[in-house]
Amino acid sequence: MALDIAAAPFAPSFAGMPLEQVLPALDVVPPAAAAGTYRAWLAANPASPQCFAAWFNLGVLLAQDGARAEAMEAYRQALALKPDLYQASVNLGLALEAEGQAEAALSVWQGALQPDAARTALLNQCGRLLEGAKRYAEAEQALYASLLTDPQQPDVIQHWSHLRQKGCIWPLRPAGGMPGLGAEALALHAGPLGALALTDDVAQQRRIGETWISRKVPPAPARLAPPEGYPKRERIRLGYLSSDFCRHAMGFLIVELLERHDRDRFEVFGYCSTAEDGSDLRRRIIAAVDHHVPVGRLSEEATARRIRADEIDILVDLNGLTRGARLEALRWKPAPVQATYLGYVGPVPLPELDWLICDSTVVPPEQAVHYAPRPLPLDGLYQANDGRMLELPALSRAEEGLPENAFVLCCFNNFYKITEPVFAAWIAILRRLDHAVLWLAEDNATGAANLCRALAAAGVAPGRLILAPRADPARYLARLALADLFLDTSPYNAGTVASDALRMGLPLVTLSGRSFASRMAASLLRAVGLTETIATTLDDYVDIAVALGTDTARLSQARRVLAGGAAWRRSIGDSAGFAARMEAAYESILLTAP
Repeated sequence: MALDIAAAPFAPSFAGMPLEQVLPALDVVPPAAAAGTYRAWLAANPASPQCFAAWFNLGVLLAQDGARAEAMEAYRQALALKPDLYQASVNLGLALEAEGQAEAALSVWQGALQPDAARTALLNQCGRLLEGAKRYAEAEQALYASLLTDPQQPDVIQHWSHLRQKGCIWPLRPAGGMPGLGAEALALHAGPLGALALTDDVAQQRRIGETWISRKVPPAPARLAPPEGYPKRERIRLGYLSSDFCRHAMGFLIVELLERHDRDRFEVFGYCSTAEDGSDLRRRIIAAVDHHVPVGRLSEEATARRIRADEIDILVDLNGLTRGARLEALRWKPAPVQATYLGYVGPVPLPELDWLICDSTVVPPEQAVHYAPRPLPLDGLYQANDGRMLELPALSRAEEGLPENAFVLCCFNNFYKITEPVFAAWIAILRRLDHAVLWLAEDNATGAANLCRALAAAGVAPGRLILAPRADPARYLARLALADLFLDTSPYNAGTVASDALRMGLPLVTLSGRSFASRMAASLLRAVGLTETIATTLDDYVDIAVALGTDTARLSQARRVLAGGAAWRRSIGDSAGFAARMEAAYESILLTAP
């Protein structure tokens, strides 16, 4: 934005004219004409002390007009005249970042003169860019410094907290605390995704979600759908709203449900704000819906009005409180019944949502009161899945850098799900299983370095931690068959990854808590009939893993239960049965006008 300078009447001659007298007329002319006016004023007043402001405002106009190179030169001219003009430093860095020059942008921000008012903004820009580059240690330091200058920044607290989770920077709260912020405030602004890995206290997760929504998602001015529903039709109109109709965990889980919906009873709309990824999975998802409706370029109101125009009976949000969610559109209540499913496995306390689709394991009756919206337990497992199997490559342990005769403990969850207590439990397991190695997905360099340091501090040889680089879906699945035991995380369990492990016949040990996120693996294990690997305390979790690592017969029995994936196909992979149960749930919540 342009610098604020008091306005005065416009006059046609620029020589000797104060800049503020030029500004009013620039509000009513196109950016190109306004830019020409600034250039003319600068040419007529080269020695004016206000030239820095004219150069800055010219840069803003040029950037808005797409002339990025010229805008950057204008910002540099402004900084040459006023080196502490931090707004110019911020904008110059943003322009460099947009040009793909991330290091140059960091250099500008880190080298800028920083009066007190500027330091926070510059640190936040550095933290944001470094986080995007997965340079989590540097990003965390930048945001911590920002919070020291101003602790009352909820968004910065959220990113800083989650950076520590992703980078396995333990303890999550610095030993000396955060000046100006108590533990309660830090937890309250942990953010919805961070909350799932922070605690299994559902009431606290809900408070964190409510705090985030109150800050981020304003109420809509009107409700669009009729509260009583639409008159009964031949087919129920189902709408699925998602930003993940692509090669994403959500896409892999949901695709066969979309394909299997009974078209005699349901008409399926896919409201899609997904970026095109060119994948076979995306093409399959688009083919699976009766109406593919791109809404990525529509405003929240326009998206809601399009859904209302289609007279959707039940709208299913597949994002929840994750990136890409269209919560503002949901606040318009474009469908008489709105449910949230699968994308976010915790409370989604948006008043316009009516139902949270789950099962009685992930949301047991005694915890239901803490959830919003109201839980809608399915008759059986909550998780949709794709029963089709990819063609998998033949892999050997040697190819994956694994010792041939070791007992391989694996966890392919994201690092932010690995908590300090769970990692301590893994170390305890490694100490008791001297022939075991720990095989993790290589998520980010900061987290990997910190996990290696934690192992070394515990006296565990570094060679017992093996990191697997990211791989395509087929190779990732094939890898799971090389392991002996999957170690789950808590309080945020594996979801899709746990299902994949069981599909490949890999036994899994989980720690089941109170929250949806901490009970996902237990729900999957119950579905396949392997309940003896569900722990309720960390000590039990360690003991079960050690028993499976030392008792060949016990491990073999667990593998027989899974039957090389047969149990998965009969239960988790029964997409036809799942579709029928989901459709029964939809029919139970349908509203129809008299």
